[in-house]
This record gives sequence, structure tokens and C-alpha cells, in this order.
Amino acid sequence: MSGPVKLAKVLIVIGSDSDFPVVEPCIKLLNEFSVQTDVHVCSAHRTPERASELARGAEADGVDVVIAAAGKAAHLPGVLAAYTPLPVIGLPVKSSTLDGLDSLLSIVQMPSGIPVATVALDGAENAALLAVQIISVRDAVLRGKMKEYKAELARKVEKKDRGIQEKLKALYPRA
Repeated sequence: MSGPVKLAKVLIVIGSDSDFPVVEPCIKLLNEFSVQTDVHVCSAHRTPERASELARGAEADGVDVVIAAAGKAAHLPGVLAAYTPLPVIGLPVKSSTLDGLDSLLSIVQMPSGIPVATVALDGAENAALLAVQIISVRDAVLRGKMKEYKAELARKVEKKDRGIQEKLKALYPRA
């Protein structure tokens, strides 16, 4: 007899409640893929013990992937990665300081041995999709959903191409 099916789960940690609008599309997309989310506000600098607790407990809580969104110094993804064997995806938040470049560089420049995958500034959707792809290595159902998602992206592009071709034909009829 097999046990209950383990649902995919992503822990999302944001450095401030002001980061929530940035991660909301990530949460929505993960929900569309039927991936559970657990979302917390935690500061790498103001609540380092809490960051440690979240990261250390993630595996036991059934988390598959951690997404950490942070702006400015953006140390949160790296701090979480230091405390967990789970994959961590850094989501740099575009802040007023240096237009977010500081956040991006803080996340992407991790020391050897503590990898953090990094997506674009405010790239919440890609953070969600990367998490789904990582989990789909062991989850064929989720992999199937990802294949369908990508097929739908292709269909949308093809539809746009047909629209452009029709416009060009109308604007510039060929002799």
C-alpha cells in the first residue's frame, strides 16, 4: 500500500511586506500548477535567527524549493541557501537604489559552495516556472503541466505572428 501523494511545495520568503506585490504573480502561477506555497516575511539582517529557522526547517516541512525575494543588499537568498540543502531561487527586487542592480548583483555573486539560482529583476513568473521545472524532475504530472504551459506559450506566439502577417499583407500588398 502506498502512502498519501506528496504535493509539491515551495517556500517563498520575502525580505519585506513591500515585496509582496512583486511575488504575487509567482504565488498565482504556482497555484495554477497546483503547487502549494508557504509565504513568510523575514529579514536576513533584522531577523537572522528566523531566516535560519525557516531554512533549516524547510526540508522537514515538505518544501521542495525555496524562492527568496529581496531588494537592496538582498542577502536573504544567500542566507537561506547557507542553511538548507534545498535549491534556492533568488528573486531580486527592483528598488529605488541603483535601479535594482545592487539586488541582482548581491544575489548572483554567491561564493563557491552556496549556489543560488537567480532570475531577472522582479522576475516572479520565471522564479515560479524554474521552481516547477526543478520539482518536475521527480514529478511526471507536474512535468506534463509544464510541457502544456510551454506549448500554450508557443501557440500564443504563433497567433501573434499570424496577426502581424495579416497586418503586413494589408499595409503592404505584394504585386
